[in-house]
Amino acid sequence: MNAQSSSVAKKRKLTIAKAMSEAIAQEMRRDSSVFVMGEDVGVLGGVFATTQGLHTEFGDERVRDTPISETAFISAAVGAAAVGMRPIAELMFVDFFGVCFDAIYNLAAKQSYFSGGSVSCPIVLMTSVGGGYSDGGQHSQCLYATFAHMPGLKVVAPSNAYDAKGLMLAAIRDDNPVIFMCHKALQGVGWLGTEPRAVCHVLREPYEVPIGQAVVVRPGTDVTLVGWAWTLHLALEAAATLEAEGLSAEVIDVRTLAPLDIQTILESVRRTGRLVVVDEDYGHCGLAGEIMARVCENAFQSLRAPPVRITYPDVPPPFARVLEQHVLPSAAKVVDAVRSLAVPS
Repeated sequence: MNAQSSSVAKKRKLTIAKAMSEAIAQEMRRDSSVFVMGEDVGVLGGVFATTQGLHTEFGDERVRDTPISETAFISAAVGAAAVGMRPIAELMFVDFFGVCFDAIYNLAAKQSYFSGGSVSCPIVLMTSVGGGYSDGGQHSQCLYATFAHMPGLKVVAPSNAYDAKGLMLAAIRDDNPVIFMCHKALQGVGWLGTEPRAVCHVLREPYEVPIGQAVVVRPGTDVTLVGWAWTLHLALEAAATLEAEGLSAEVIDVRTLAPLDIQTILESVRRTGRLVVVDEDYGHCGLAGEIMARVCENAFQSLRAPPVRITYPDVPPPFARVLEQHVLPSAAKVVDAVRSLAVPS
């Protein structure tokens, strides 16, 4: 193999789903306490292909298909974590978390606190979020703020395959419960389609992306656009449109919703003086409002215009495609928001 072909071989693009499966497999080989459980995670490889190949390699003992009883298997995962295991539990849709909410916010989130730190809860709860597929009101929500609001939980939402692998490895190794939220439009499952930017080069060897660290993915000078998961790509699309109009948008990928890296956002706003936050979760009491509040508290003097948030309206997701597309955030809505801030061109 010559140098050129060797370089090409090292560059490989993965979908988020494949990156997540690879991360889990690598950590299961390294640490015998890691195991996977959930509905259809075994032979099927996960409804969203996030556990593909794991059952073949690790068998029934470490990749366990569970009955359709979310309360039972999430509670079992919390118990396993309490006695030294590191379970990864997949619950297909974040909307279903309501069935087992007690196990998450009263047990997993508070286990370390109630025990004075003597009993940790190293559990990863994987789930899919997001709309756009006419899945109706019980399969289309994001609910980022619901879990980011709770002390004791960490919440991550990757926008691309590289971050997905690194965040998954960091989540499995973390001694705290981590909610791993993956947007359906990004995972790379064929029947769903995927955002092309989410498919990217992923290192073969294990690596971690630090939980609680945002990243500037596009530098700019006129306005700060903040997004995560799918809305990060809307912000990038809007930034490209604005560039053609002579406006320079800085784009930040939050990556971790709890803990929230507000410092990276503050530093950007102090440079640009303007802020637009794009969030597919509901606007009322959402992450977008929290980010805006913290910016106003800590960088008010740097603002040249009121911050703007683009969020999902406070209604259940509609089933009808035309209605759902109307209420979802879009790049066009981001562009209009920036124009409303009277940014000089």
